[in-house]
Amino acid sequence: MVSKEEIPKWILSLEPEDLMFLKRLALFSGSLKDLAKFYGITYPTIRLRLDRLIEKIKVGDSETIDPFVEEVRQMALDDLFSVDTAKRLIKAYKKEQGNGD
Repeated sequence: MVSKEEIPKWILSLEPEDLMFLKRLALFSGSLKDLAKFYGITYPTIRLRLDRLIEKIKVGDSETIDPFVEEVRQMALDDLFSVDTAKRLIKAYKKEQGNGD
């Protein structure tokens, strides 16, 4: 049994439905086509869900402590605006803070 301290931060950041999605993806051997059939949705819709889950994992795995950056990332994950918009906001914010690229 794995202790809570050993569970990666990104896993703890996922919702139960995200974990179930990952479980089903594994059980379908990574076949998005079969997964789409299981959920009764189109392949592009399942692909979009996977892409959003990937972004959520990236956010959950990041070591960023800045509350503004975390809030912007979460808002993008919640579909309040696009991931590209979030990246532009974060880049502008970091530049303003003096630690941008």
